[in-house]
Amino acid sequence: MSDSFDILWLSASPVLQRFDKPLLEYLSRYINVAQWEYQQTKDEASSIDQAVDLLYEFLEWRDRPVHLAGHGTGGAIALTFARRFPQKVRSLTLLAVAAQPANNWQAHYYFQRQLFSISRELVLASNVRSLFGIQPPHTTKKLVAALDKDLEQSPTSHSLFKLVYLPKGGVSMPMMVCGSKSDPVVNPTVLHDWLNWLKPEDKLWECPEGYHFFHYFYPQQVGEQILSFWEHHHPHLLEASALSLTTSTN
Repeated sequence: MSDSFDILWLSASPVLQRFDKPLLEYLSRYINVAQWEYQQTKDEASSIDQAVDLLYEFLEWRDRPVHLAGHGTGGAIALTFARRFPQKVRSLTLLAVAAQPANNWQAHYYFQRQLFSISRELVLASNVRSLFGIQPPHTTKKLVAALDKDLEQSPTSHSLFKLVYLPKGGVSMPMMVCGSKSDPVVNPTVLHDWLNWLKPEDKLWECPEGYHFFHYFYPQQVGEQILSFWEHHHPHLLEASALSLTTSTN
């Protein structure tokens, strides 16, 4: 396969990946970023393992390790892959991923459904406010529809009957964990649980605001932190990407 990229961004939600776009556009100004998308079919069981197996097939013949990154469930897939195939991963960057990787917005949703006797629609509307802040009614309606679709399409195994858990722990390669101080899902207390697993070369960074999708609201601020992390562990990465971009435009 082609080695024309060094950064691979993982997405596991066709309906929510639009919120990755501002950050990816910012990063692409400085570095070659590829996107890998997992779309679960209706006949598949909800499982991160299937996504990890497909990602391995994609990277199997690549002759050098890649910098993996992802938000939410995409980040949980990246984390699981990095643990299983460390030789394929140069660094790992996680956005809004808890030290308990299954603690995502869907777990938050199903916990609320179990706790309160209110409808699916009202809980989703409440989640819109929590994940994105207060939005105009027409925007809230669109976001409710998006979250509703993500419950069906995302490869997680949570349900009204059971919340699942994934192994906690760190990884062998350098890792950056990003969160937001205003995220109700991966809140500061949950995010700081990563401190139990981080190595000296790892980094934990918090965006002052931005809720769960902070990388959508503050793409430059988040992007600058991520680029700094990559450059620290791969000093010639940005230079090589800039040279590649210059050559391709000539």
